[in-house]
Amino acid sequence: MAQSVDVIQIGALISGGGTNLQAIIDGCESGKIAGKMVFVGTDNPNAKGLQRAKKHNIPAFTVDYGAILREFKSAPDSGRLPADFNPEEIHARQSIFHDDADIGKVALCLKSRAIAEAALLEKMDEYDFDLLVLAGFMRNLTPYFIDRVNTDPERPKIMNIHPALLPVFPGVDGYGDTYRYGCKVGGCTVHFIDYGEDTGPIIGQRCFQIAEGDTLEDVKRKGLELEWQLYPECIQRFAEGRLRLEKRSHDLGKGKTYVRTVVAVD
Repeated sequence: MAQSVDVIQIGALISGGGTNLQAIIDGCESGKIAGKMVFVGTDNPNAKGLQRAKKHNIPAFTVDYGAILREFKSAPDSGRLPADFNPEEIHARQSIFHDDADIGKVALCLKSRAIAEAALLEKMDEYDFDLLVLAGFMRNLTPYFIDRVNTDPERPKIMNIHPALLPVFPGVDGYGDTYRYGCKVGGCTVHFIDYGEDTGPIIGQRCFQIAEGDTLEDVKRKGLELEWQLYPECIQRFAEGRLRLEKRSHDLGKGKTYVRTVVAVD
């Protein structure tokens, strides 16, 4: 007998065309994902993915990061910081900026992001959702945002897809980095978000061969085709309750131990 799976409520954040968003919407509508898309949010008023949401009658909203960041740059002491923002705590928890980064610049960056993220959270508060998927959302999320979505540390609910086989090539241009490095294999990764840049526990990965004559466009095409398969599959595993965090310890010898939180798939 097939296992009964409750339909989960899914929210999405995008920045651009939303091809992964479309794959998730299609998965929900076809039944491949036991889920319903309840909102689509974006940091970019011109995101073409908003038209996909409109076509499928999914509520959508925009928080214009660019305008917020420009306003903050011109008036950083305007007093718009959320009341519950603690800059020292957020700085200590994040792991995107290196220890040798300019503290003043990091503080300004975290403050400006907190203003934008507070606006994003306010919009999201209008919806009940079980899972937040980042589908080409091109903004790093700070602990201020993450902790207000991941209210249970043992049950993360922010999922992302990355265009490389993590942990190699984090950042915004995974396929480009893969191609320029001369890799013979490329791929994509779905992972939960943590406080670093593309460092969260890995849920699933797919890979493809890079032929000698392949161009960067070939690499991107191959990767995207796998992304559209992998992301819905990982979301369905979440819907089925098959994903759990597990801390694993590895003895490296000579008194050294490597500890890592991983995703176990039941």
